[in-house]
Amino acid sequence: MTDMPVKLFLDELSSAAPAPGGGSIAALSGALGAALISMVSNLTIGKEKYADVQDEIKVLLGESESLRRELIELLEADVRVYTELSETMKMPRDTEEQNAARAQAMDRALKAATNVPMQVAEACVAVMDLCRPAAEKGNINAVSDVGVAVLIAEAGLRSAALNVLINLAWIKDETFVKETRNKLDILLDGKPALRDEIYELVVSKL
Repeated sequence: MTDMPVKLFLDELSSAAPAPGGGSIAALSGALGAALISMVSNLTIGKEKYADVQDEIKVLLGESESLRRELIELLEADVRVYTELSETMKMPRDTEEQNAARAQAMDRALKAATNVPMQVAEACVAVMDLCRPAAEKGNINAVSDVGVAVLIAEAGLRSAALNVLINLAWIKDETFVKETRNKLDILLDGKPALRDEIYELVVSKL
């Protein structure tokens, strides 16, 4: 999926195919945010003006590139798990045995389709956490790109959260649902404020 030209990807996204969908776009949003942090880092490394922060920026670049790769893999994973869920929904349920087999398969597929966007949400939070040091220490000529990064990473987080919640509504394992909701609430807590703080920091440097 990620090897497609952008136009072909958008054509696929807009089609009636079950995937890619919102979960894939959540992962792509996070990856775009990470890529912007990498760009700002690359525009800072080797610049005499930023000689005193070179080591920190190199670490930042390593982290942003790791997250970018992770989120691209999660985009592909989201397509796989949601396609599998769509296929599982089509399983026959004409007999008690078929119903039981379908119920077990649905439980597995729904949990897989929940776990992937949870991982996307975690990675998007990690991207957001890179934005403050990038804005504070990165090349000021590219600081606006840090603002874009934090906005799109937070959008990825909230988008991933929606995909978690829609799947949780179908899962009957109450313990799994409760634990996942609690974990998601922790990930979401305070992130609008963090987004706004970094945005205002960026604006102050323009």
